Amino acid sequence: MKILMLVSSMHAGGAERVSATLVNAWSARGDQVTLVPTYSARGICFYPVSDAVELVWLADLAGVRHAGPWSSAARLFALRRLIQERRPDVVVSFLTNVNVAALLATRGLDVPVIVCERTNPAAGNNAGALLDRARRLTYPWADIVTVQADATVEPFRAMVPGVRRLEVVPNPLPPELAGAPVAARQEDPPGVRKRLMAMGRLVPEKQFDMLIDVFADLAHAHPDWDLCIWGEGPEREALQARIGMRGMGARIELPGRTDTPWQALAQGQAFVLTSAVEGFPNVLMEAMALGLPCVAFDCPSGPREMTREGKDAMLIPPSDRADLARALDCIMDDRALRLELGERAARAVRDRYALPTVLARWDELFAEVMRA
Repeated sequence: MKILMLVSSMHAGGAERVSATLVNAWSARGDQVTLVPTYSARGICFYPVSDAVELVWLADLAGVRHAGPWSSAARLFALRRLIQERRPDVVVSFLTNVNVAALLATRGLDVPVIVCERTNPAAGNNAGALLDRARRLTYPWADIVTVQADATVEPFRAMVPGVRRLEVVPNPLPPELAGAPVAARQEDPPGVRKRLMAMGRLVPEKQFDMLIDVFADLAHAHPDWDLCIWGEGPEREALQARIGMRGMGARIELPGRTDTPWQALAQGQAFVLTSAVEGFPNVLMEAMALGLPCVAFDCPSGPREMTREGKDAMLIPPSDRADLARALDCIMDDRALRLELGERAARAVRDRYALPTVLARWDELFAEVMRA
């Protein structure tokens, strides 16, 4: 089978990580896979991509290295030529702007196209007015539109009417996580500090400012715990200033972005997700797969499904500071609860989001669009 995968870039990010996982898996089983980052400038692959995958930078084909309407048009025509040359059995596209370009580039080519929304646009639409109109115009041309969570289906259907078919396809667990043993988390020896972990881009939507304040309020009651927030972004200076203002410089750390996120998470004893909105929080799924006990806001969308409505983690009302404080106080105080939640979380997500399970779901969609 010939699969052409489009994604904006291959920088660090959830869509990029999932793209790399899928193209590597498809090529490993013998599919002919072409991965096309459509970003205006040539970039790098943050996540490993198999040598069996053909990697084509659209900027190279278009001969442009900058943004703007003319370069966008050049990339669009270059993408159409590439699809005509490769004649794929199916085109898979990630992210709204890339999805719109894929649908414009394949118009009239009789090539099945599956476009994938990677956020919940009904809960947090940051596409902008022009891109939102383009999505409403072009998405009805797609053979299938996918979202990542059941909670996104109806809001998205109302927001983008006319979509022919809307399906749910969750992200897969990276095979390295799905196959790794979950070690029982023993109590740390005396003198070894415990870590509450968080991870994500340092932007307002992640609500790390609230997390810093809540942890600072609880720090005196839990003197053997520290907070570590992995990630990078425009809010770094403001968050660092907040840490200093609360006198938490020795207890709260912002170590930046890591190339080994799973190893970083595995150094913690608990994980917290404080996002106001998510599409499908990979970091929560990965923390659960590692056997970390988790606290998560019941934000739209993803955490409710991922935790089976709070059976496998502590699920609390969205953006509720008081409940966040109560949940963190409880999980930092109760070792037995941490062990129970961690073991339950690992079993749950490894069963439901294993790569073979998600690949089987993709194969169902491929078979259906090719038959149609």
